[in-house]
Amino acid sequence: MIKEKSAACRVEIVDLFGGPGGWDLAAQRLGLPVTGIEHDHAACESRRAASLDTVEGDVRAFRPSDFPTATDLIAPPPCQPYSIGGKGAGRRALDTVLHFAEQLAARRDIRAGLATLDDERTGLVLEPLRWTLQALDDARPYRTVMLEQVPTVLPVWEAMAAILRVEGYTVVTGRMRSEEHGVPQTRTRAVLVARRLDAGEAALPAATHRRYSRTTDQAGGNPDLLPWVSMAQALGWGMTHRPALTVAVGTAASCTASVRAGRPTPPSSCATASSPGRSSTGTAPRAGSLAEPTRRCATWSSTPGPRTPPRGSLR
Repeated sequence: MIKEKSAACRVEIVDLFGGPGGWDLAAQRLGLPVTGIEHDHAACESRRAASLDTVEGDVRAFRPSDFPTATDLIAPPPCQPYSIGGKGAGRRALDTVLHFAEQLAARRDIRAGLATLDDERTGLVLEPLRWTLQALDDARPYRTVMLEQVPTVLPVWEAMAAILRVEGYTVVTGRMRSEEHGVPQTRTRAVLVARRLDAGEAALPAATHRRYSRTTDQAGGNPDLLPWVSMAQALGWGMTHRPALTVAVGTAASCTASVRAGRPTPPSSCATASSPGRSSTGTAPRAGSLAEPTRRCATWSSTPGPRTPPRGSLR
């Protein structure tokens, strides 16, 4: 649990799906106290090795009163039911999930309904709403609420936004692209940011880097923004021109043949050392390159890099 601390500590965050600590490590480096709830033991061990405050357990077994000094909430729920790389249980149940959100807003118990879902992880996307509403009812509302998920969850975030506005929050939702914020990876996520009316207007951060495009080189695009960052640059490899093999199934052979044949330009499916890397989740329709941001299939190239290990909560 979050330990009682002096009133001088103005911010304490509870992370409902701590995973190995991606968000929490960033908060820690900003000097913000954060406690993460995590179901997966291996992920908890990773967190502890990084000196992250950790509660090992199922988020559904806790409530805001268990973390009485928390002032802010963050939550990146498990994505497998909603990801295009998964079996689609969450996508099929989207209308049902939206109905359950309305039931939560009316302060009705939805546990029996959630138990009927094909994949128990589908309902975890509503845990942030449950926590936020319970905190409000306990007269200890969270000052900010920040959520992220795969893009197919955006309708859920939008439904939550409508509910939270009625409850006294300003809320913004939208899609964010990781390479536009200096991450060496092409990864799009649906985001919700909510702030109490007395805490200021909610807003998504403005892009600091250019959007990656296969048809525009790193020096092209908006001159007011920084160039996107390749995976090779992030790793300090200095590789920006020669091809590099990928780890995507079915592409290594063609890339190797291309390199051995001495072709100046490898096939588009090959990893080159000049773009951001690709995310390692989902299917692998194309390989990435070290010179690009990373995409759906992990590549050791100059693209933005592969995503962090999957969060462990109920996965």
